[in-house]
This record gives sequence, structure tokens and C-alpha cells, in this order.
Amino acid sequence: MTAPVAQERRTDERKADRLTTAAAGPEAAESTWTTLRRGLSLSPELRTGLAGTVALALVSMVGRAAVPVAVQQGIDRGLTVPGGPNLSVVATVVAITAAVLVLTTACGYLMMRRLFTVSETALANVRIRAFRHVHDLSMLHQQSERRGSLVSRVTSDVDQITQFLQWGGVILLINLGQLVVTTVVMAVYSWQLTLAVYLAFLPAVLIIRVLQKRLSGAYAQVRRRTGAMLAAVAESVVGAPVIRAYGVSGRTAARLDETIDGQQQAQRRAIRISIYGSSIGELAAGLALAAVVALGVWLGVGDRLTIGQLTAFLFLVTLFIQPVQIATEVLNEAQNAVAGWRRVLDVLDMTPDVADPGEDGVDLPAGPLDVRFADVGFAYPVGDGDSGPVLGPPVLSDVDLRIPARTRVAVVGETGSGKTTFAKLLTRLMDPTTGEVLLSGVPLTRVRFGSLRSRVVMVPQDGFLFDATVAGNVRFARPSISDEELAAAFVELGLSDWVAGLPAGLDTPVGERGEALSVGERQLVALARAYVADPDLLVLDEATSAVDPATEVRLQRTLDAVTRGRTTVAIAHRLSTAQAADEVIVVDRGRIVQRGPHDELVREPSSVYALLYASWLEQTR
Repeated sequence: MTAPVAQERRTDERKADRLTTAAAGPEAAESTWTTLRRGLSLSPELRTGLAGTVALALVSMVGRAAVPVAVQQGIDRGLTVPGGPNLSVVATVVAITAAVLVLTTACGYLMMRRLFTVSETALANVRIRAFRHVHDLSMLHQQSERRGSLVSRVTSDVDQITQFLQWGGVILLINLGQLVVTTVVMAVYSWQLTLAVYLAFLPAVLIIRVLQKRLSGAYAQVRRRTGAMLAAVAESVVGAPVIRAYGVSGRTAARLDETIDGQQQAQRRAIRISIYGSSIGELAAGLALAAVVALGVWLGVGDRLTIGQLTAFLFLVTLFIQPVQIATEVLNEAQNAVAGWRRVLDVLDMTPDVADPGEDGVDLPAGPLDVRFADVGFAYPVGDGDSGPVLGPPVLSDVDLRIPARTRVAVVGETGSGKTTFAKLLTRLMDPTTGEVLLSGVPLTRVRFGSLRSRVVMVPQDGFLFDATVAGNVRFARPSISDEELAAAFVELGLSDWVAGLPAGLDTPVGERGEALSVGERQLVALARAYVADPDLLVLDEATSAVDPATEVRLQRTLDAVTRGRTTVAIAHRLSTAQAADEVIVVDRGRIVQRGPHDELVREPSSVYALLYASWLEQTR
């Protein structure tokens, strides 16, 4: 392995470890039953009608126990009676057994139908709840995790739980009923033989219980490795153009090989432990059969057991052994499912650092919004300490300013000066480390998300689009907009000629992440989407940086009209945006160093803004 690949692998491992750090404690401390209880508390649908489902399972097991009983009755009362076989008794036993089997088969069908329906409904709700919780996490929290691994918790981990409940759960329920019914019937025939069977399996149960703890840890590792593998695969697919452009397909393949190999090794270790349990179960089954044969013959010689009873008991032992052996195999899937459930619970246990105040919050006042940054500071977390996150150097410091309503402001500065962080704090995609941000006098932390997102719209730099048409992406901001209003919006934006040049006009598919359009075209659609949302505060994060100069001039004329009457904050890369603004705010190394109209700021030849403007003019010549 090359050094860069090894380093990348170590980085991936550290990220994956951070992803499950919160879960590592619970996985070590929580028992399987504790996890199941927590899972059931989040899925009350699983408890709905559980007693009836268990009752159906028990009744369905009567059919399996009916066959050994029928054999015993047929032998003792039909075949070995004095005077020769009594065929009428045999026929009666067969008819009754057939009726019992029909009834118990119907009960088994109803039991499985109830279990499948309830489990699918319950886990669909778990999936929705987990997805919404991931979506509620702040951008900062999501950026600190591997998104592919987060997605795997909502998808593959919940799928693992579903698979277990619908198949392993069915088997466990059936086997539980089979064990109970078989034990009762065996005890009726001979308590001595029943005791011998249980004593034969007792050592195996104790050993398997120890293996279960090891298996739990092994499958926790499997689920973690699976999440890391899916994250690596997703990253390589999304980043395919960059991988090809830089010719690093070999290194990328090596990274994937490493994550896939890690998942495979974890799976093999879990399977080895599971095989140990299966082998021990096989040994216990052989000892049980040997004990029944030896003790049964001894009891038969002493006239304490009939031939029919011994024969039936051997059938019953087979029915007893089958669920015990299967249980060791189902345990494999059960621990995998429990590990997945722990990871899902871990997601739900994450407390969003940017939380919706909900009913305790307030709505923004009507009308255009003014902005206040009150001694705001922000630093990104770089790790976790005993008393909380460890913060890095400040990105913004001592930001104190007011932006009046209906003002168009441009925020400028060098790359890394804190401009985008300013925009994210303003739209509450993140919360400040110190101080507070207020809109029309209301702290953002008190504003309900429903009110905030409907009144404040941000157009990000990348202009993300969904896999839909141009019209579908714009309608995302206002689903109720009519076709006529949508077409009129593009006319008002001066984009009607651009729409006319598209293959299918507004019905042109944009592709996944908008990749069927150019970067500039994606930003045009994103701006149109923000326009139809009709916000009171519009935040543009370098939203025209990828638009060609001709389109920028056309958009700038349109945006002058669009932004009039509403508060607009534009994070400006091209200083033509600053020229058109009412006021320019200059950020340098996380601090506001200048503010005022463009014409005034540019007159100070040695100022930060004047130097930025001179550099921009030089680049545009």
C-alpha cells in the first residue's frame, strides 16, 4: 500500500470512529434487551396486537406437536392393542390430526401476515423519523460526519432490522412457540426424559450466552464497517469527474478495496463466532438424542414408558432440537439487527445544535426585515473534549452591525475571511459561538423554523438542484405556482430567451444534482427558485460567481428590480455586485474593517476594499 493511500485510509478510519463514538459507550454498556426495549419504545406499532400474534404462534405450533401425539396414539391404541391392529382408531387419529393441521396452518398464516404488516409499518416510521432527525442536524454537524454513513443508518441499518423482524423474528416466534408446546407434551409423557434433554442443552446455553456478548460486539463492528464502505462508495461515485480529471483511479480503487476488505474481515469474524455457536448446538443435540434413547429404553424395560410414547418422544426431541439449532443461526441475524438498531438509536440520540424552538418559539414580524449582529463570534469545532467541543481559531470575531430593512448590502473580503460563515449565521444554518443574531429585534434562536425558512431564503454558491425539471426545481420554493406565473417569473428575470434555448423549455430535466446543466445555468435556476419564494430577506452567497459576464449584466439589471423593497445581503466575489449595493461591508480575517457605499470606500487607496477592487479590475481586463 502506498503512503498516500495508507494515510487516506487512516483518515477514513478516524472519521468512521467519530461517527460511532457516541454509540461506542452504549454498545459497551447496553445489553441486547436494553437496546430492544429502547427500539420498541420508538416503535409502538410493534407492540400493537403482540399478544394476539404470540397466541396465533402458539396455536400454530400445536399442529407440529399433533403429529408425535398422533403417532403415539396410533401405535399404543391402534397397532399394538390385544387382538391386532384397530384400523378405525388409526383412521380417527389421522382425521383428527388432519383437522388440527388445517387449523394450525391457518393460524400460522394469520400470524405471519400480522407480523409482516406490523413490522413494515413500524420500521417505515423509524426510517422516516431517523431521516427527519438527520435532516434537522445542522450543516456543521452534517459536515463533521460522513454523509454516506449517515445515509446508511437510515437505509441499510433499518433494512437489517426489517429483514430480521420479518424473517428472523418470524422464526424466533415460531420456535418459541414450538419449544413451549414441545416441552409441555414431553413433560406429559416423561418428566425424566424432559429433564435429560434440558440437562444436555444446559452447557450449550451457557456457552452460547458468552458467545452472544462477543457476537454483539462483532456485529457492531460489521455495521460500522458497512457504513464506512457505503460512504466510500458514494464519495467515489459523486467525485468521479474529479477522480478521472486527476488520474487517481488507482488510489481511489485502493481506498475502496481497503474499506471493502475491512467490512469483509469484520463479517468473517462475526460468522466465525456464529459457527462456534452452531457447532455447540449440534453437539448438544447429539447428546440429547443419546440420553433419550438410553434412558427411554431403561424406562421402557421397567414398564414406565410405552413403545408409542418413546417413539413420540423421539419425534418431540427432534422438534425440540430444531428450534434450538435454528436459534443459534437466528442469533447471528439478531445481533446484526441489534447492532443496526443501536446505530439508528445513536442517530436519534444526537441532539441538534441548531434546534427548532417549535411551540416555544415566535414568528418573525410582518414586513421587510432588518438585521442585527450583536457582538457575534464564531469558531468551528476541531474535536471533542471532556467539557464539550474543542474550538479552533475564530472565523468571525466581535461582529457588531445593523443592516436596515430594505437595504441591499454586499459583504466582500478575501477567500477565507469569513463571508460565507456570515451568511450561514444570518440564515441560522449555524449558531454563533458568542453573541446573537437578530432579525427585526427577534433573536434567531427564538424564531420557529417554519417562519424563518418562509421569510429568509439563501441562494448558495453551488446552486444545488434536484433530479427534476427546470420547472420542478423552481416550484420547490412554491409548489402552488401556476405554469403562467412560472413563465412570467422567468420573463421578469430576463431569462425567457435562455429558457427558449433549452431542449424542452421549462420541462427540461436537469439531471442528478443538476449535472445536465452548466454551473452557470444551475445558478440561474437557483436564482429563479429564490425569486418565486418571495422572501423578505434574500441572502446571495456568491450566487453569480459562475455566471458569464453577459449573463451577469442581464441578471444584475433584473436583480436590481427584484431586490428593491426587500433586505438583501449578497456575499460578493465579483465586485460588480458591490458597486450596485447600497452599502458594502468589508470583512478581513473575521472582522469588519470597513463599511459604506462603494464610491466612498474606493476613494481610500490603501484600504482593504480599494486593494480588493483594484485586484478585481485587473482580473477583469
